[in-house]
Amino acid sequence: MYPFLVLTNKGSTACTVKGYPGISFVGSGNGTQLGAAATREAAGITITTLTLAPGQSAHSQLSITVAGNYDPTTCKPKAADGLRVYPPDETHSLFIASTTYTACQNASVVLILVRPLQAGDA
Repeated sequence: MYPFLVLTNKGSTACTVKGYPGISFVGSGNGTQLGAAATREAAGITITTLTLAPGQSAHSQLSITVAGNYDPTTCKPKAADGLRVYPPDETHSLFIASTTYTACQNASVVLILVRPLQAGDA
């Protein structure tokens, strides 16, 4: 799957973002991280500082591998409650609820690749 993560400035003043968001699957009904966090993939995209006026967005393409592609004894699959997202240089996370994904609890199995943020809403 190749979904896009879109971050929108909901504030009343401009903000800046640069680089990669932090992303991981979470579950167990309490926000526990499931498995490995996303690995960064440049994909030829230049990292730039983006200034977002109120209402403007930036996006990052994700590549999410299906947990079923791995041996269950290695993967240790578990249904995810959604994704935890850290905007670049932030310590507070956002939660995107979704029961679409199955995560691997084994942290050596990376299922998510994340690309740098780019201007626009994809």
